[in-house]
Amino acid sequence: MRLTLVLAIVLVVAPLGAQQAAFHVANYDLTLDLPETGKTIEGRADLTVVRSVRADPAELIIVRSARADTLVLDLLDLKVKRVWLAGKETGFTQDAAHVRIFVGGVRDDTLRVRLDYAGAVTDGLIIGTDGAGRWMAFGDNWPNRARHWIPSIDHPSDKATVTWSVRAPSDRKVIANGTLLEETAIPLAPDPDGSSGRGVQRTLTRWRESHPIPAYLMTIAAAPLVRYDLGNSACGFARDGGCVNQMVYVAPEQLSSMPGDFRYAGDIVDFFSHLVAPFPYEKLAHLQSSTRFGGMENASAIFYADGGFRKGGTHSSTIAHETAHQWFGDAVTEREWSHLWLSEGFATYFEELWTAHAFGDSAFEREMAGTRAQLLRDPVVAARPVIDSMQTELMQLLDANSYQKGGWTLHMLRSLVGDSAFFRGIRDYYAAHVDGNASSDDLMAAVESRAGMKLGWFFDQWLRRPGYASLTTNWRYDAASHRVVLDVEQDPRFAAYRFPLLIDVTDATGAVHRVRVEIGAERSTRVTLPLELAAPPRALAFDPAVELLAEFHVR
Repeated sequence: MRLTLVLAIVLVVAPLGAQQAAFHVANYDLTLDLPETGKTIEGRADLTVVRSVRADPAELIIVRSARADTLVLDLLDLKVKRVWLAGKETGFTQDAAHVRIFVGGVRDDTLRVRLDYAGAVTDGLIIGTDGAGRWMAFGDNWPNRARHWIPSIDHPSDKATVTWSVRAPSDRKVIANGTLLEETAIPLAPDPDGSSGRGVQRTLTRWRESHPIPAYLMTIAAAPLVRYDLGNSACGFARDGGCVNQMVYVAPEQLSSMPGDFRYAGDIVDFFSHLVAPFPYEKLAHLQSSTRFGGMENASAIFYADGGFRKGGTHSSTIAHETAHQWFGDAVTEREWSHLWLSEGFATYFEELWTAHAFGDSAFEREMAGTRAQLLRDPVVAARPVIDSMQTELMQLLDANSYQKGGWTLHMLRSLVGDSAFFRGIRDYYAAHVDGNASSDDLMAAVESRAGMKLGWFFDQWLRRPGYASLTTNWRYDAASHRVVLDVEQDPRFAAYRFPLLIDVTDATGAVHRVRVEIGAERSTRVTLPLELAAPPRALAFDPAVELLAEFHVR
């Protein structure tokens, strides 16, 4: 997702959730009745739940089994009216945060659970009116706000397919994840005298997402939107071998401003499809919405903030960022929130890779230099690691560590192992975990295999420690050996880093020679540059290709 400045101070403190080792929701079939006005909805959730009581080798089976007779679902605000298990009405309990359904037994099986529920929505499904007074509703679930309107296991590790059946007034367009299955006008109920019915015309709209996604990506939009077709892209690189169909849904008054930077949407999908893997979903819709973020990467239906459309248009960098999430964050989802950089860091870096593709290497290096300058002055970067398992306020994970430092870590990894091993490793990582979950160690293993080198030290120093390299350099020319001797000192406020250092040496004639040296994880390192010079050089330029997250002080 793309942040806005105001959101950097928003906190979410929510219950830990119903994540359970024994239960996994494999499919949601969600039916919603949306009102003409107001925020009260009625819902039915048909869940296919897989129960497994087999213990992992490192777990005690008694721990898992003790929870295997009661399904716990996250649900806030809304009231459950009835529950069915295997087609028979059953008892349940509900408190302020959870619904508990006794399912009996302790065995491997598949459960069919139905819940009827209703109430006024306070979050997750954002209901309101636009500037023209038109009623609208947009799902906005990140990080764990799906529980405000969907009975769910609201955690990124629990991914499921989903079908949406939404009954809403016909003047609202309903868009959701996946493939459109149906748009059918609902006949008005006849009056008692048999004459034609009266009331607001309503439409049933059904969508189906056939690839598993976490609850935070399950979404609908119901608003007076109109469609602008962008056509097909990445032909031959859709998941089914065909083309990726893209479109933009906007408020009627914004239609004349289309396509704006959405003219790049086809090239963005085509670029990522060739670079990583076929596009993972059935279509890609871009929607003007009321998301609290600058952009939200809902699988196959990206929501962008309304203001971006009304104030100059949504920027191509935001479109590239949210589109990159379709692969990283959506199709391959971090197993735990502390590994959020696998979503946001990837989207940040792949946004920059598209910049290089579209606008050239100079634009790419300018943007990498700009994000590095931001990181060097960010107090969170200096104080906390990227993989921050101690942070429980999930909104606080949306920081420069998860985004820019995560992206910079990928950039340095690419520089360390080379393009071939890096991109082959990324493709292997994606292929191994598509439609599932992954951790940072999974990424490390994939790149290690392609690079033929151990990378634990690299991942530890850049992801599990705060800070960056802070270097003071001093050099002298040794006339006897005709070489330059370089001294590098690392600031003691951070643990010492190990890294390759690229240096441009300008010789006495003005010619530039590029060399690379290895700097060890030590406070002081002395190295001799692998370059013979007949006379002292004019200058040394450190990190000329912008490959290292470091600040330089020349002495």
